[in-house]
Amino acid sequence: MNKKHRHLPAESRVARAPEISAEGASQRFQLMETFVRIVEAGNLSAAAALLRTTQPTISRRLQALERSLGVRLLQRSTHTMRLTVDGERCFKRAKELLASWASFEADLRGAQEEPEGMLRVAVPHAFGQERLVEPLSRYLSDYPRVSVDWLLQDDVRDFIANGIDCAVQVGEPTDPAVVAIRLSKVARFVVAAPALLQGGRVPQEPEELVALPWLALRTYYRTELTLTHAETGETRRVAMHPRVSTDNLYALRSAAVLGVGACAGSAWLLADDLARGRLVHLAPKWQAAALPIYLVYPHAQFYPSRLQRFIALMREAVPLATDNAA
Repeated sequence: MNKKHRHLPAESRVARAPEISAEGASQRFQLMETFVRIVEAGNLSAAAALLRTTQPTISRRLQALERSLGVRLLQRSTHTMRLTVDGERCFKRAKELLASWASFEADLRGAQEEPEGMLRVAVPHAFGQERLVEPLSRYLSDYPRVSVDWLLQDDVRDFIANGIDCAVQVGEPTDPAVVAIRLSKVARFVVAAPALLQGGRVPQEPEELVALPWLALRTYYRTELTLTHAETGETRRVAMHPRVSTDNLYALRSAAVLGVGACAGSAWLLADDLARGRLVHLAPKWQAAALPIYLVYPHAQFYPSRLQRFIALMREAVPLATDNAA
């Protein structure tokens, strides 16, 4: 060991990464922005006008950036200016960094700003008419400068074309162009009106359900339903020839209460009818697969505060509305 280092504390002998002050980082950012403006404007004079400074200042910044990077970025003559190979690489990366920083700043400002403007939200018919209206009311009360376009749609095909900011969706998302946040899940089981059983015993096994008249919810099952035993995990299939098929959960429940047929429905929607005896839980140890609930919205570099606050509200409200943990 070198004698003059022998008695130094251990921490003094460890190589340390160079520290970059906030002022130094700000200066480098300014140099990159200047370089990008020079290239976009086509010359130093035009860049100076864009940045509201002088041509000598622009020239000094360019030279400082080249010294900092150790490469020549521009080849200049009296009448022409062109990028070097290193300059082309630097220009591309510098534009990406500036755009990323602008997006970062906008996102932070958006999260802190008071929400305002119009928010277009698509929600499933049943949730949108019942369980999610109360949290929607709270959202509007908390943010009086926001208006909401509340669209009852079970499926959203094109967010951008329809001007939709976000959607609550039941079932797995299939569009790779959206952000999908899983919020909760909906338990489902088979029910029927007592009159449908004609005073007989309540069916306990899936095989006993085949002989019943059925109602189909076209969105999730049509001619067959798979049931899973809650304790063993065993699965069995129930084939059916439905008397009524519908794509509306409320119509399904109404037909079931009137004794038209048996159906598989969402636990949260059927709970009151079961408690009042209007419906009976069939094959109670067997359940249809639970349906996941997602909040989906298009990818973007910046999300306005009205959307960010609504997302936060739905993450809290939807699990409570379905009485299930996500």
